[in-house]
Amino acid sequence: MSDCLLVTDNLAMARAIIADDHPLFRAALTQALRDTLSDPILEAANFQQLLELLAKNPQIELVLLDLTMPGNRGLTGLVSLRHRYPEVLVVVVSANEQVTVMRQAMNYGASAYIPKSLPLVELQQAVQVVLAGETWLPEHLLAAVSADETDASADFAQRLEQLTPHQYRVLECLADGMLNKQIAYELNVQETTIKQHVSAILRKLNVINRTQAGVVFKQMLYSPDEQDH
Repeated sequence: MSDCLLVTDNLAMARAIIADDHPLFRAALTQALRDTLSDPILEAANFQQLLELLAKNPQIELVLLDLTMPGNRGLTGLVSLRHRYPEVLVVVVSANEQVTVMRQAMNYGASAYIPKSLPLVELQQAVQVVLAGETWLPEHLLAAVSADETDASADFAQRLEQLTPHQYRVLECLADGMLNKQIAYELNVQETTIKQHVSAILRKLNVINRTQAGVVFKQMLYSPDEQDH
């Protein structure tokens, strides 16, 4: 049986997915958001399950994403979702309350950043704000996160936005150290196509080679303890 739990079999009605590897936390979020979302809420225990649910349920409007769930390295899951499903709102729900991480997440397209320490009633309010088309941050951290300072992630986010979904997927593979032949096999395309994508990636990211592209990707999106792996 899959670890992916469904609140109901009526998937056609589902508007949101809670993606977190802790069953009790998913249950608490589901209960807290049932009135706000009204429709069935789907649950995913890892990033691959999240992608499978999104592929099968094109009506999904909202994803609540944990940054440390299996298959999600740092902010890569957030950026991947924004490239694959730009119409889906992504709300980060994380135990990480570092201002730098919050600022990066918002730069990379999160609609909100909700600390797990937040009372559930405030989480409800945050989701309501996001569904109304606004962004949300904890009020006591809003000034710090929104501070006008030089932030390399903002520039990198703008460069990432220039990549097509296929180019972003190739960039992920480059960061994993894969060769063109391996990437072509993984994505089921011709190697010449991969070469064209790599050239476009280097130009858009303003880097000189594929190694530098992979290094910058890890530096900007992985958490510090993952960058050496």
